[in-house]
Amino acid sequence: MSKIFLVRHGQDSDNAAGILNGKRDTELTDLGREQAKKVADKLRDHGVEVIYASPLKRAYETARIIATILKIDEVIADEHLMEREFGILTGKPVSDIPKYSTKIFPTEKVNYFLEAEGAEDFPALLERGEKILSEIQQRHPNKNVLIVTHGDIGKMIRAAYHQWAWEQGLKTPYFDNVGVLELSDKQDVLE
Repeated sequence: MSKIFLVRHGQDSDNAAGILNGKRDTELTDLGREQAKKVADKLRDHGVEVIYASPLKRAYETARIIATILKIDEVIADEHLMEREFGILTGKPVSDIPKYSTKIFPTEKVNYFLEAEGAEDFPALLERGEKILSEIQQRHPNKNVLIVTHGDIGKMIRAAYHQWAWEQGLKTPYFDNVGVLELSDKQDVLE
């Protein structure tokens, strides 16, 4: 039986500065590169055979570092794995969320904005997560697949896997930089 692993990219310059990056194409910091190497070591014994990644630099670079360590030749970039469009909040400090959005979904660690000018909403993001997850499962039915992506879309891919509503996906534990999540019908495993 195949397995699907989700990994959020390593720290990038926006993460380090507390900036909402969304689709900004920022690179990993030195810490982010070290995080990617460490997560590759965690994945070494999990039989990863195929790697997909968001084409944004922070995710793709994380995936390339992991692929090099795991001796996997190709990283498949897919636009469906890109982070949520943050609209007017792109490039703004996290602390500015209440200035631009009155609808907030509070969780233990993060307050998600539900509306902001030009932002992608969570129902659309969940639909995108369902689409890419289905495509990956169809293309690689008997392979262990690693998906290197971002926080919000990562949560929606998890929700899609379990056929949850987007609200339930947001309530799941925070998806830290280079957090590893093995999706499972029994219970997801966070490492």
